[in-house]
Amino acid sequence: MVPLMSLLLPILLSAVVVFVLSSVIHMFLGYHANDLHKLPDEDAFADALRKLNIPPGEYILPHASSSADMKSPEFQEKVKKGPGALLTIWAGRSHSMTSFLIQWFVYILVVSIFAAYIAGRALLPGAPYLEVFRFVGATAFACYVIAGWQQSIWYKRAWSTTFRNTFDGLLYALFSAGIFGWLWPMQ
Repeated sequence: MVPLMSLLLPILLSAVVVFVLSSVIHMFLGYHANDLHKLPDEDAFADALRKLNIPPGEYILPHASSSADMKSPEFQEKVKKGPGALLTIWAGRSHSMTSFLIQWFVYILVVSIFAAYIAGRALLPGAPYLEVFRFVGATAFACYVIAGWQQSIWYKRAWSTTFRNTFDGLLYALFSAGIFGWLWPMQ
């Protein structure tokens, strides 16, 4: 067993490397540029939402309050008539990315801590590079990727977006695993 405190350097370094890698992917490579689409008349849509004064939250259209409601002819007609939508509303804000980036870094740090914890409980100091790589890589991949698949299954996110996010998560996991394998304590 390897104490978590002795894995602080790979935890921090892998978090920084994944943060930089994700920045490169999103700012320079551009393959996520079309993950979200512009509404045909964005201004009119935004004006209509403002007039409705909808509080921040997540919404579905049409909405059924129970499974019995979902079976009702009225609800079934709404489903057939369309459109269906999932909508997240947030209040107006400045366009600063700072809070998003801080939250993203904290998330990456948490993933690195979980990967360190699992590998540290499964392996001994001096474990071979590939064993460390396998435990950290599998844990990091599961953390970065698998929960995102639900978005396509349940919430209609385009599978192409999910596949791109899966590829990103694979890269994040591989880099994390490599750093942990490289910096794994010898004793």
